[in-house]
Amino acid sequence: MVEMNELLQLVVDEGVSDLHLEVGAPPVIRLHGEMTPLDLPDLTPEDTKRLIKSIASPKQLQQIEDDGGTDFGIAFEDQARFRVSAFRQKGVLGAVLRQIPNKFLTFEQIGLPPAVKDLLYRPRGLILVTGPTGSGKSTTLASLINIINQERACHIITVEDPIEFYHKHNKSVVIQREIGSDVPTFAEALRRALRQDPDIILVGEMRDLETIEAAVTAAETGHLVFGTLHTTGSARTVDRIVDAFPTNQQMQIRTQLAAGLVAVISQVLCPRIDKPGRIAAFEIMIATPSIQALIRDGKTYRITSDIQTGAKYGMNTLDSNLIELYQRKIISYGELITKAQDPEGVVQKLGG
Repeated sequence: MVEMNELLQLVVDEGVSDLHLEVGAPPVIRLHGEMTPLDLPDLTPEDTKRLIKSIASPKQLQQIEDDGGTDFGIAFEDQARFRVSAFRQKGVLGAVLRQIPNKFLTFEQIGLPPAVKDLLYRPRGLILVTGPTGSGKSTTLASLINIINQERACHIITVEDPIEFYHKHNKSVVIQREIGSDVPTFAEALRRALRQDPDIILVGEMRDLETIEAAVTAAETGHLVFGTLHTTGSARTVDRIVDAFPTNQQMQIRTQLAAGLVAVISQVLCPRIDKPGRIAAFEIMIATPSIQALIRDGKTYRITSDIQTGAKYGMNTLDSNLIELYQRKIISYGELITKAQDPEGVVQKLGG
């Protein structure tokens, strides 16, 4: 009979990103992006129930009962943390556990250009890290917050669902609030945060109009705000924020965004071919006066061409970064084409 701590130990030892527990299949791990079943018997409904019970609190088990699912974070000894999504499906329990590494990455390890580091010293504004689920946004954000914590004497407030990386007080003082257990919603946490003398606010997810509005306001009122959205590319990110508002408010939010947005960092994770592991490819948009004007005038479709010509500001498009990784033989041609925003343009650039 397999025990949860044995599975978690394997996940930590092998550098696995996710562990899937489903009835009727053995435990399955995702290693370097590939799903691999473990050489174990298929899990029964009793197995998944027992495994989930071993890590969930009575309150969390009740939530699965009432709402059909719950998300929470757990620590595995002092080796790693896990983000757990437990749920009911076809009347039985299942769960997916995402490993959150204990170590923060350095700026060089993340792979971001030096221009981004300067943004961490801005007194105010909105910095967005965007990308699909599982693209490493949380890791990038946690590492950026860690760099600020090491180098600046600030008051940092993070609002997360659930808390993933734990930050110790270093040069900065860090308050971390979890949705559900510390505060009911992101919007409520942001409203309260503004009365808690913050310099820097991290919003785990800008998932609704209220939260987006509160984040933009916080950035306007003299705070450096970090947030995430599940969009790919800077133009789409701006559109997504504007479209969240009713039509009669869209002009106003464009003006606010044009003034408040500092940068959009979009990322995707690609399996490496040069060695085991994955590497992030980035699009970096830094809000120059020209890009601010495009946002204000609703001409977001022209942002990409500004990024292409903005190398001197530290900007680059996702596709140019992917081409560079392909030419350095770090990612495969198939990965380049799959992850590119404009695959036809990429093929042309590589000479057909």
